[in-house]
Amino acid sequence: MVTALVTGASSGLGAQYARELAARGADIVLVGRNRAALESVATQVRERGREAQVLVADLLDPVALAAVASRVADAQHPIEILVNNAGIGMSLAFERNDVEAEVAHLRLHDEVPLRLMHAALPAMLERGHGRILNVASIAAFLPRSTYGAVKQWLVSFSRWANVRYAPRGVTVTAVCPGFVHTNFHERLGLPPGQEGIPGWMWLDASTVVRQSLRDLARGRAVSVPSLRYKLVRRVLPLLPDRLLAGLGERGRT
Repeated sequence: MVTALVTGASSGLGAQYARELAARGADIVLVGRNRAALESVATQVRERGREAQVLVADLLDPVALAAVASRVADAQHPIEILVNNAGIGMSLAFERNDVEAEVAHLRLHDEVPLRLMHAALPAMLERGHGRILNVASIAAFLPRSTYGAVKQWLVSFSRWANVRYAPRGVTVTAVCPGFVHTNFHERLGLPPGQEGIPGWMWLDASTVVRQSLRDLARGRAVSVPSLRYKLVRRVLPLLPDRLLAGLGERGRT
């Protein structure tokens, strides 16, 4: 039996990864802060005939993070697929943001996946198989305050780790979606229809999850769901930083 652990699993892409992986035959370990929301997703997993374990954890709490890392590293109950999805957004006004909030943002997007990957790799390498999926963003290819920066780190590390560990049976994929219909933007105070984003730029969570899992199965280091965003990624390096930074202002405050 394959078991997948998904962080940020209570809603949005995390919940969709849990449902889709369960539909493909995986048991799921759900990690998040909201027990009620996690239990709701767990019910959906069980309705698909799979087992679900709920781990309520604030991943910015060192004790809670250590407990999740311990579950990831448990060779007796192996995690075959690790999905690092937990994330938060920040205002682009770096100079006005609380610096401790910025540090928490950095830790959640980079330190937490680093620690969980470090916990997962020994057992995966010993078995000779395993898959790690890191949810990054198309913003990794844009100058976009600290959000683009933390996602760029995740992409860069995933590319290196995939080269390093794929010959030993463990692949690492960074998925870089564009704008996705979830509650992420609402949590930033941007209600649906008020984000200032053209309709063609939005993707459904199910599309992102299916295409990224396909790329994960193929062992690709970087997954950019949808043809439109594949084209966007190719065009971005050709544009000047001033224009890119302006594009990065869309959909944020």
